[in-house]
Amino acid sequence: MKILKVLVLGATGRIGSVLRRSWMQGNTADGVIWQARRPQAGPGWHVFDPLSGQEVAAGSKALMQAAQGCDRILCLAGAIPGRQQDLADNTRLARAAILAGAEVGAGVLLCSSVAVYGAQDGVLDEASALRPVAPYGQAKLEMEQAGQALGQQLGVAVTALRIANVAGCDAILGGWAPGFALDRFADGTTPRRSYIGPQTLARVLWDLTQARDLPPVLNVAAPGAVEMGALLDAAGLAWTPRPAPPEAIAQVEVATGALSAFTRLEARDSLPEHLIAQWRSSAA
Repeated sequence: MKILKVLVLGATGRIGSVLRRSWMQGNTADGVIWQARRPQAGPGWHVFDPLSGQEVAAGSKALMQAAQGCDRILCLAGAIPGRQQDLADNTRLARAAILAGAEVGAGVLLCSSVAVYGAQDGVLDEASALRPVAPYGQAKLEMEQAGQALGQQLGVAVTALRIANVAGCDAILGGWAPGFALDRFADGTTPRRSYIGPQTLARVLWDLTQARDLPPVLNVAAPGAVEMGALLDAAGLAWTPRPAPPEAIAQVEVATGALSAFTRLEARDSLPEHLIAQWRSSAA
């Protein structure tokens, strides 16, 4: 079976770094082109700003050149909170990727977030209501909507990947500091959330870049949900319980049934010790 050629935009970020290490170890990176905004060591790099020179109709010339011969464009590039970035760049980058996809005949995968669901309780599937409560979630929702509209207009297959908490890139493990406090409910539990380990994410994203007939939206997470206190305990990180306020949501979990049609998912992928092992391995 032919391995599809992939252009990865935003390959120097945290997820991009995990992909490079994992895909190269799996000998799958020969057909991958990595994009960065600054020169990088090693082969396979195209250095340019995807938004540089972008015009209303034509898009970025450098991006068009990098995408030549590619079957898929994976857009990891985007603005995130806390870095004085314009969150509207998420939509601009999605637009640039889709314009390039139209030029070369490539499908486009946009990295979105489960933040588009907001603070809803229960198990959320791709058809659930979208109620972002923070500017980042709203920006990702706007990106999804603009991307789908442009994809339909240009005949480009666009899939928004709503990625759950990535172990180590989250506010719990990634944001831990001495004196860390965590909500605890009356039954003794802490908030449960959907998670995915870095290596699992890398494998899932590879499978999705190689898949055909993807739907417009997919949740990307390990099956089930993990308790945040258990995650910190497994990592040996001390935390202080505090009474959960009335508005605290006990469980926010995304359904992974649709995702399982395109990649292998295992129950152990959401075990705290498994997530911690993947986080430490990716940071080594």
